[in-house]
Amino acid sequence: MLSMEPEREIGRMLKKKKKTLSTAESCTGGLASHLITNVSGSSDYFTGGVIAYSNKVKVSLLGVPSTMVRKHGAVSREVAEAMAKGARKLFNTDHAAAVTGIAGPAGGSRKKPAGMAYIAFASAKKTKTKKVLFEGGRTALKEKFVRALLKLILENI
Repeated sequence: MLSMEPEREIGRMLKKKKKTLSTAESCTGGLASHLITNVSGSSDYFTGGVIAYSNKVKVSLLGVPSTMVRKHGAVSREVAEAMAKGARKLFNTDHAAAVTGIAGPAGGSRKKPAGMAYIAFASAKKTKTKKVLFEGGRTALKEKFVRALLKLILENI
């Protein structure tokens, strides 16, 4: 299981700044939200999260344009960014983070292999998106994606 350090630091920083956070997760199935809410007092800053595993949920709940999903694919920089912005709007939070990727072992391609994900952070002032590529089994990849997402949150709050 992941270390508690990043989520504790996220909580400390958000409390200090009196800011809120929400998440939108696809391939990690809620693991980031789980870790964030493992910190006592997280209800002070964490509003909620969406597991948008299907494209239908990405579109209907997070407001990701269906044309964007068709043009770029669910695993893309554009969709990750739109998921983060959609979560921020849905939960009315200061910050939001999103992840969409391929945890494998199936589902990958040469262009988008298993182990690839896009992570995104959105606030009123900025949006940051990053492509990550890791190796490992499904569980290990989900944990690595979440570690990268938590790091991105820390770097931007």
